[in-house]
Amino acid sequence: MTRTLYDLCGRDERLRFSPYCWRVRMAFAHKGLAYNTIAWRFEDKQALAFADYDKVPVLCDGDQVITDSFKIMRYLDKAYPDAPVLGEGVAYQRALFFKYYVERSVTPALFRSVALDLLAAIHPDDRDYFRKTREARFGARLEDVHNPEQGKQQLYQVLAPVRDQLHGSPFLDGETPSGIDYLLFGSMMWTHTVSLEPLTEPDDPVTEWFTRMLDAHNGVARQAITIRDLN
Repeated sequence: MTRTLYDLCGRDERLRFSPYCWRVRMAFAHKGLAYNTIAWRFEDKQALAFADYDKVPVLCDGDQVITDSFKIMRYLDKAYPDAPVLGEGVAYQRALFFKYYVERSVTPALFRSVALDLLAAIHPDDRDYFRKTREARFGARLEDVHNPEQGKQQLYQVLAPVRDQLHGSPFLDGETPSGIDYLLFGSMMWTHTVSLEPLTEPDDPVTEWFTRMLDAHNGVARQAITIRDLN
């Protein structure tokens, strides 16, 4: 059975930076499942018409079409139950709560730190769309949203519970990484891919965790092309 993941690309087709697609990539690596990717851009809505969806990730697994990163992770646990990513019961509810925490607290701080870096990383044909939609979302020009110093301060504050958790274990899910780790890692990988500067300090437990995540699953994330490779 062929598994195909539609994955956001940037100005270079090898530049893959979507936080939501990285969640799924890490879930695949966790389960040891092979898959193909199709590079997708923001303006290429017609390519996803079959899924009745207008954003990525979209997974095609045989005749199954699954949209939304968290739903895809959930689907992978159901279809391929070995090495669960999100788990069931209390574990699943914990992962769902953590998803909301990442999206509502961590992601805004990250975006403020790299808004203009993202604009530069995106394919030129997508930049007008990106600017229009994000400025409508934030109610301000990207140039006004972009404030790396303020973003880093905000990020440091919102990652406090993560830092506390990492004092007791190398990964958020314990001795080995799993779904909770992938939810946060996707967002951190988003900025790692497009930014020229790190957003956390070298001695921060979050930085040390991120390094371990880059090396997880035979270093699949460390092999990713970043904006620094293209400049």
